[in-house]
Amino acid sequence: MLSSRKDSIMKELPEINVIDSAYKAEIKEKGSQFLSFAIPAENEEEIILNLEKLKKEYYDAAHLCYAYKLIGSFKYSDAGEPSGTAGIRIFNAIEHFNLINILLVVVRYFGGIKLGVGRLGRTYYETAIKVLEKANLKKKFLYQKVSIKLDFQLGQKVYHLFSNSENKILNVNYSGQASFECLVRIESLAHFLQEIRNFSGGKVQIVVSEKIYY
Repeated sequence: MLSSRKDSIMKELPEINVIDSAYKAEIKEKGSQFLSFAIPAENEEEIILNLEKLKKEYYDAAHLCYAYKLIGSFKYSDAGEPSGTAGIRIFNAIEHFNLINILLVVVRYFGGIKLGVGRLGRTYYETAIKVLEKANLKKKFLYQKVSIKLDFQLGQKVYHLFSNSENKILNVNYSGQASFECLVRIESLAHFLQEIRNFSGGKVQIVVSEKIYY
């Protein structure tokens, strides 16, 4: 069974939980070997590339089941296992940790003994949970990219505005004017921009571009 959903309008979440890198775990059950892989991924292209890589590496496995969750979409696959025993169980492990931007794969090498639907489903879930228990989880916050250009003499005031906040300066260039490339938390954007307009007397160029999680 394969199930998926893609939201037509991406819901903006102020923060998300992600894993910091790729992890692997293993469970053996009645001769069958279950290998689980947790892989961070930010888009469907990365999902496809990682699935293709695993399918090539574990070409001789009986099943390669998976689930993924991105911002705005998710998908899971039983990959030939009885419906409801694999893909949804793997997806439930993702939901248990409230994770986003993740691909979770469980590869099964059949050991010759059938597990039964109940035991099979529990083993897929336990294998998926095991690899996520090994992973380091971290939060990412939604930021707006902002470019600021103003009189170079006001540069220190911009630094001061950032010094006591969770906003970040990515790059600074002094060439005639002071130019700042910044990340500003969504919830503080309006106040932040107003502060700059206030101390610059409105003599500032502000360009607001894409939103990113950081």
